Amino acid sequence: MQIIKNPAREKWEDLLKRPVFDSASIQEKVRPILVDVRDNGDKAVNKYTQQFDGFVSETLQITDTEMAGIDQVLDESLRDAIHLAVNNITKFHQAQRFELQKMETWLGVTCWRKQIPIEKVGLYIPGGTAPLFSSLLMLGIPAMIAGCKEIILCTPPAKNGKIHPAILYSAHILGLEKIYKIGGAQAIAAMAYGTETVPKVYKIFGPGNQYVTAAKQLVTFDGVAIDMPAGPSEVAVIADDSANAEFIAWDLLSQAEHGTDSQVLLVTDSESICNQVDAKVNKHLQNLPRKSIAAEALKNSKLILADSMTTALDICNHYAPEHLIINTVNADEMAKQVINAGSVFIGPYTPESAGDYASGTNHTLPTNGYARSYSGVSLDSFMKNVTFQKIDAHGIEDIGWAIEEMAKAESLMAHKNAVTARLNAIKGVRSND
Repeated sequence: MQIIKNPAREKWEDLLKRPVFDSASIQEKVRPILVDVRDNGDKAVNKYTQQFDGFVSETLQITDTEMAGIDQVLDESLRDAIHLAVNNITKFHQAQRFELQKMETWLGVTCWRKQIPIEKVGLYIPGGTAPLFSSLLMLGIPAMIAGCKEIILCTPPAKNGKIHPAILYSAHILGLEKIYKIGGAQAIAAMAYGTETVPKVYKIFGPGNQYVTAAKQLVTFDGVAIDMPAGPSEVAVIADDSANAEFIAWDLLSQAEHGTDSQVLLVTDSESICNQVDAKVNKHLQNLPRKSIAAEALKNSKLILADSMTTALDICNHYAPEHLIINTVNADEMAKQVINAGSVFIGPYTPESAGDYASGTNHTLPTNGYARSYSGVSLDSFMKNVTFQKIDAHGIEDIGWAIEEMAKAESLMAHKNAVTARLNAIKGVRSND
């Protein structure tokens, strides 16, 4: 990994750049797939599934036969681990329920906001080299708690046409029934536009490669919402000389093994920690099953030696990482000063892996600097907040003049007259009395 010592503030922007990809070129490749699926439905989906996944099936939807006995396929220890994660994720997201509160903003004027679940949502779960069944838990659980009426799951098949059993088991225990063997941009298109087999949804969630990400971005132009802009996975670690270099090395490698386009950073004021971590990363990398992937990611990664912990925190707030690990002697106090991060992990015994799997927080988070303005997935992501108001005759009499004045000032006379007509009607009733 590259070691950068005391970078000047004006150099931070260039120093912290993420890996750059030709998004315009990727979108041009993806756009025809979206149009084809929109116009030709299942026929186009099957064509691209054969082309990209090397598999053709008579049915895109998982059958009861394929689901039969799925609870016996996985090792008991993995089943137990999944259930532990489900318990914690459920607790954390159930606590996010919003209690409806009505308030009187003026005498006779009552306003409130109500959470209503999005009726139809689509979940995209990658298969490939890392079948992310944990992402299914992170998305499926809040969708179920929210009360979404229709939850569609798309995940790519292996070349033998099968879906990873951990994904199917996770879907089974969540009670998901509409599961489709579709991956890539064609899956996003199927959920965005609907096909003969796949229902159209209103919002699409889930991680994916550059082509999936481009597809999600493009379907927003056709009125389909997505969870958030997303890019490659990333982590930043803030550490001082009290930190355990072994812990940090594994934290960095755990993100680097996600993909060749991942990025990891260590920011510290300790040259000793910087050198120790560098040595341990190089050592442990050699024995990783995904060594080639992690090694490529480390080319985009840096060890930054700052002049103080205050500067280290400033650098991380500027970077706005997806994951931020604070491994310092005063980690709790430092965490209070975090402004930009998708999710924060505090103290030496809080690895980012905990959030990925089983602590309870959601691991679907903003990347590529979007943590400056976006939140991670939560129960709210599966809800719409609809405002309501009710005004009685006394209320419109009291505030009507203000509405009339403001409408006249904007030259919107129908707005003004909508109030005037009501005020005149009230006056008429009072005069008749």
